[in-house]
Amino acid sequence: MLTKQQFTNLLPIEWHEFLKNEFNKPYFENILKNINYAVENNILYPSIKKIFRIYNEVNLKDVKVLILGQDPYHGPGQANGLCFSVENHIKIPPSLHNIFKELNADLNIENKNGDLSPWVNQGVFLLNSILTVESGKANSHQKIGWEKFTDLTIELISKYNTNVVFLLWGKKAQEKEHLIIKEKHLILKTTHPSPLSSYRGFLGCKHFSKANHYLLKNHGITINWTT
Repeated sequence: MLTKQQFTNLLPIEWHEFLKNEFNKPYFENILKNINYAVENNILYPSIKKIFRIYNEVNLKDVKVLILGQDPYHGPGQANGLCFSVENHIKIPPSLHNIFKELNADLNIENKNGDLSPWVNQGVFLLNSILTVESGKANSHQKIGWEKFTDLTIELISKYNTNVVFLLWGKKAQEKEHLIIKEKHLILKTTHPSPLSSYRGFLGCKHFSKANHYLLKNHGITINWTT
C-alpha cells in the first residue's frame, strides 16, 4: 500500500513547497484511498511514478504555455503523465490526431510521434485536470479530489508567472478560466479536439501560431511544436 509520504515524495521539492498544505486535507486522503484501490487491483493509469510527471519536468517559474486536458487515457499503455500525449510506439489517439491536423494546417508541421515531451522541454505544461483513471473507465477518478489539486496548480501558474498562454479546449477546460488572472496572460479558447467537437471550432483555430506570436512578443521565444 502506498503511504501518503511515499505519494507526496513523488512531487519535486519546488512544487512540494507550494502544494504541501493540500496533503493533509480530506480530499487528498480520498485521492490516496482511490489510488491504492486501483493499484491493488492493477487498474491504475498512468503508473504511480508518472502521476506527477509534468510537475517533475517543468518548474513553476518555467511555464510558458499550459494546455489543459481532462483525464488520462484509459487504454493499455496509453497514459504517460502528460495530457494528450502517448509514447511514440502507441497509436495516436483521435484527439491528438486532430491536434496534429490543426498544427499542420496552422504551421505546416507534420508530426507522427505522439510523445509530446519535446513540447514539455520548452515549458509547455501538459496538465490533466484529473491525474489518474481506472483501466477502461473514462472519468472514473472524476470528483475524488484531483480537481482541487489541479485548480490550485493553475492558480499558482497564473499568480507566479506573467505572459503565459493558456489553451483551454472544450467546455470543461473553459470552466477553469476564472482561475487565471486575465490581465497577465493570454487565454485562447475553442472546442475540444475530440472528433465529436473538433469541427465546431478547434480545426482552424490557429492556436499554435497565436501562442507563438504572443510568446515572441513577450518573451522573445517561440515553441517548436515538432515532436
